[in-house]
Parts: sequence; structure tokens; C-alpha cells
Amino acid sequence: MAGEAQCLSYAGCNFLRQRLVLSTLSGRPLKIRKIRAKEEDPGLRDFEASFIRLIDKVTNGSRIEINQTGTTLYYQPGLLYGGSLEHDCSPSRSIGYYLESLLCLAPFMKHPLKIVLRGVTNDQVDPSVDVLKATALPLLKKFGIDGASLEIKINRRGMPPKGGGEILFACPVRKVLQPIQFTDPGKIKRIRGTAYSVRVSPQMANRMVESARSILNKFLPDIYIYTDHMKGVSSGKSPGFGMCLTAETVNGTILSAELASNPQGQGAAVLPEELGQNCAKLLLEEVYRGGCVDSTNQSLALLLMTLGQRDVSKVLLGPLSPYTIEFLRHLRSFFQIMFKIETKTPEEEHMGGEKVLMTCVGIGFSNLSKTIR
Repeated sequence: MAGEAQCLSYAGCNFLRQRLVLSTLSGRPLKIRKIRAKEEDPGLRDFEASFIRLIDKVTNGSRIEINQTGTTLYYQPGLLYGGSLEHDCSPSRSIGYYLESLLCLAPFMKHPLKIVLRGVTNDQVDPSVDVLKATALPLLKKFGIDGASLEIKINRRGMPPKGGGEILFACPVRKVLQPIQFTDPGKIKRIRGTAYSVRVSPQMANRMVESARSILNKFLPDIYIYTDHMKGVSSGKSPGFGMCLTAETVNGTILSAELASNPQGQGAAVLPEELGQNCAKLLLEEVYRGGCVDSTNQSLALLLMTLGQRDVSKVLLGPLSPYTIEFLRHLRSFFQIMFKIETKTPEEEHMGGEKVLMTCVGIGFSNLSKTIR
């Protein structure tokens, strides 16, 4: 910790989103040095610059200073403002890269957020919009962030490298969050999914569905995979196909897996049958990992628990991802909060891999900028 104003100092380009999001919520200024300082092309990448512009749009009065080479960033957070916005995301990362952070910030705006994001909707790097719609929205509802205005809508699909997709994300504001006790994932009752294809034969989606079902039908009968073939303007600028599957349990846990085809002109061509089977296997692996929150949303769940009322929250997770482990370190730096972590062996839980029971007492975060109506 450097300086009298409690400015946090970091080095390197890793976990930039985490640091900016937590800095905005905690109101603590932040300085990041040596961003890719040793590389031939030093400094912030275009997608990171685009992310910083997005943070600037949703806040009011933020101060952002970047040096000429882009290797040092100083960020003094303003108030989360919200309202109706539009943002063009960089096509080198998918919309999920931006949306993940907006999900953390949206409930604490002054005005309900309604934002249109344009860019790549599905790629191989970030969680796709489909997965976040299927898993993150039900998770927000558990913390009391619900209502008709909570939605993610895909208007157009866009595949890499050129993108051309468009989504709408709307989220209501909340003054305080409810604490949660979510420790029993329950048994899986159904599998749902979407197989999408853009600018390729609509038959691709059906071939993916059949191959995924050939694996999943051995386990349970209630499987429904939608095919989504967008035409014309709504199909973006690049061809591609992919699949997103979710398994839902009796207690409302939703686990997800997804795969997308290689971008046009990169890597070998993927057969839809292969992709469907691999996606089904990934879903089975996610079910084996288990927990009440899938590996994509671990950090979102932990953040909302941290910001909850001064009460105990518990959640059972599968093995922690490296991203989540770093996120816990950042939570300690920004909010001085520590989680109690208990490991549960497969024998105790009678299923799957090792689980982790995360317990914390919320800091009683209150959304002071929320307008009282």
C-alpha cells in the first residue's frame, strides 16, 4: 500500500478487470505500473483500453491517467452512475469480457443500467453471452437482485474475428444485498442448451445437437437443446458455430459448459459432431467439479457475498480456479475481508471432485447513490 490516500499499487497487466472493478466498488484509488513493459509492443491492449472507456462511461467523476507508452495507469474511481448507454467492444475479446465486470457493478448504480454492447458474442476465450445469461442471472436473483428489468438479450450474434454482434443488458439497482446459504447443490434434473450457427449451413446446429445427445442421453431423459440459426444482418460478419449447455439441479444450481468453432482463417476446421461431443464431455466434467456455482461465476458469487449485509453467507464451490484465488487476494486488499475456506472431500459429499465451503460475513455495503423514489 503506497501513499497516504491509501492508493493501492500493483505491477503487471494480469487481473486488470478485477482491480478496476474492486477499486470502483471500494472507492479506493489504484495505480498499476509496468503493464507489459518488457514486450516489443508495451502498454495497454485495445481491449483493455476499451474496458477502461466502459468503466468511464458507467461512472461519474472518475479520474483516469495513462502515461504515453500506456505502461502506467492511475485510476481514481468516481460514483457509479448507470443509465442508458451504448458501447462498442474491441473485437479481440468477446462481449463476455466486458459483461462479466458489468454484472459485478450494475446492482450498485445510481440509475438502473441499460446498456447495448456491440462486438463478438461467442469466442473461445471468454464466457459467452449465452452462458452468462443462463448462469449469472439466476445467481444475481439469489442475492435479491431480480425483477422484470433484469435481462440479457442477444439481438445479433457475432463470431470472431470481425464480430458484428449486439446484446442488450439491463439490471435494476439494489440498496442492500441479501446474505445467502447455498450449500446443497442437489441432483441434476434437466439439461438445456443452445446450438448456434451463423453464416454456415443451418444443418451444423442439428449435427451438434445429435452428437451431444448421443453422450448425455445415457444419463437422463430430460434434455432439450435449442438450435439458433441467425440470418442476414443479425448473423454478424464472420462465419462460425458453437454450443452452450447447462445442467440444472433440483435446488436451482446451474452448471454450464460451452465450445465455439475456430475463428475463420485460424487453426484447423472443427467438425460439428466433434464439437458437440466435446461440449457434452465438458459439461460432465463441470458436473463432476460440482458445487453450487459453476467455475465461470465463482468470483461473482464471492463478490456479492462480500458486499452483503453484516450476516453470514455460505456457498459450496467446486475446486477454485486460479482466477478466483487471485480474486480472493484482491478482496482482502480492497475490503479487508477474509473467507473461511473448508475443504470437503468426495467421501463426505458422496459425489464428484473435492468441494470448498466458503464462508464470510458481509461488509454491509450499502448503495448510497441509489435514488430514493
